[in-house]
Amino acid sequence: MPNERDFTPAMRLLWAYDLTVAAFTRERTWRGAFLRQLDPRPSDIIADIGCGTGSFLALLGRTAKLIGVDPDDRILRCARRKLEAAGTVVTLKPGYLRDVRALLAGTGVNKIACSLVFHQVSLTEKRAGLSSIYSALSPGGELHVADYGLQRTRLMRRLFRIVQHGDGYENTQPNADGILPSLMKEAGFAQVKETSVIPTLTGSISLYQAIRPAAGGDHGLR
Repeated sequence: MPNERDFTPAMRLLWAYDLTVAAFTRERTWRGAFLRQLDPRPSDIIADIGCGTGSFLALLGRTAKLIGVDPDDRILRCARRKLEAAGTVVTLKPGYLRDVRALLAGTGVNKIACSLVFHQVSLTEKRAGLSSIYSALSPGGELHVADYGLQRTRLMRRLFRIVQHGDGYENTQPNADGILPSLMKEAGFAQVKETSVIPTLTGSISLYQAIRPAAGGDHGLR
C-alpha cells in the first residue's frame, strides 16, 4: 500500500484542504477551463490521476466512465463519500503515478486527467509517472494536465514560493522552470501544447494537452 513518506500528503483537515485550494488557486477558473479542454463524451473512459477528494470527478458527473487514482487512502475515503453524495459512479484505486499502467491495464482508458500532482513529486517520479500514463492510454488517447508550470514573471515566481514552502523546493522547482512539456515529449507524447496560463495567488497554473500517437513511437514503460 502507498506510504505517506512517498508523497506530499494533503493537510490533516480535509475540509480545509478543499477550501484552501479554492481560495488560493482560482479553482473555479482553472477547473472550468480544464473541463472544457477535456471535453468529456459519453463514450469516453476517463481516469483522474491524483484525484484527491474527487472535486474534478464530481464535475465530470455522468458524462463518461470514470476512474480515480490517488496514493492517500484518507483522501480516497473522502472522495468516495463526496462522489456517492453527488450520485457520481467512479471506480477508485489507491496508487502512485508510476503505478498507473498496471492500475489501468485492460480498462481501455482514452483520456487521462492529472491536476496539481506533478509539482508535488520528485523528478524521478514525474518521469516514471508520465511514462506509465503513456503506456496506460489507448493509442490516440489524450493526456490533460493542470499544474503549476513555467513561472514567467517576477510576481508569479514570488507567489509560487508559497507552494514551494509547503511542497518543497526540490520537487516544485522543475515545474517552475517549465519542464513538464519536455518530460511529456520524452515519454513519447506528441502534439504537446500549453493551452492556457492562469495567474493565481500562488503562482501561475498552466493547462497542457498531449496525444499518445495512434501508431509507432511507443516509448512508454514495458
